Amino acid sequence: MSLPIDRRGVLAAALLFVAAAPPATAAEDIEFVQEHLPEVAMDNRYGTLPVWSAASETGNAPSFEMQAAWSDSGSGGLTIQGPLLSIAFTDTLRGSWRWGAFAFYDPLQLKAASDDRPLQTLFQPATPIARPVDAHFSNLDGRATDYGAGVFVNRASADGWLGDHAWTAGVLWQRVTLQDYRLDYEITAGPQRGLSGQIDFDADYSHVTPFVGLQLPRTFGRWSIAPHALFALPLPRRGIAGHITGPDFDLRGNTADVGQGKHFGDPSLTLGLSATYEPAHLSIDVGALATQALMEKYVHRGIENNYVLSFAWRY
Repeated sequence: MSLPIDRRGVLAAALLFVAAAPPATAAEDIEFVQEHLPEVAMDNRYGTLPVWSAASETGNAPSFEMQAAWSDSGSGGLTIQGPLLSIAFTDTLRGSWRWGAFAFYDPLQLKAASDDRPLQTLFQPATPIARPVDAHFSNLDGRATDYGAGVFVNRASADGWLGDHAWTAGVLWQRVTLQDYRLDYEITAGPQRGLSGQIDFDADYSHVTPFVGLQLPRTFGRWSIAPHALFALPLPRRGIAGHITGPDFDLRGNTADVGQGKHFGDPSLTLGLSATYEPAHLSIDVGALATQALMEKYVHRGIENNYVLSFAWRY
């Protein structure tokens, strides 16, 4: 004998089950992802350095460039976003060689209303919390400021199988300052469920970063395009600094000091393709928009989205 099915009752029960289910927890722990967010922003900066227009210049006149971009990256409920701003000057050095100097300032915001992932503190192994453990994080409202300056040389050539091409090499100094990189946490699993406190990753990371790049400029009437690639190597790598508080403990540490390695400051390979309307000397890097969105998910595991839209104007 078949029993009648109350479809509304089944639907209500399903909705109640979904509502009662615990939120999905990201696979990557908080210490792992908090490092990758500013490192992705560093990659976006390397990908938009104002070092490419020198190859487009003819004659002996100096030139100036202003660049502005918007960077937006995220993982779970954590985001880092804001403008990337830079200026550059180039002039003739000798023959097909030019030299240049630039400065940049990237004031980014760190945000999270809510995020669920494991709590980990390799920077301080002595916490009285069994880790990793699932936790809920909230109330992030901080800043990540990346600023610096550099010099470079550029050599344009039409020889060889590459046709028109230009090599660029240089070095920059930068400092990444993380302020109020602080989250409230509450443990959501295990015997310490309900335990709460704060964790923060405030720190200053300074690097000297040599870089080398290649671009292949091509002209089509009033437009030119320039595919380009740039490799940057921040030196030295730094240990991850952290600070965690909870009931009856307040602990600080650094992964380098406790034998957990130096992780901050990854080698970077960025790809782009600048399209320039030559009468206005105005460029948009459509290549960086595409490649940074695709590549960073694999380069920095745990990053779910990354967008950078860059414009430049030279005169």
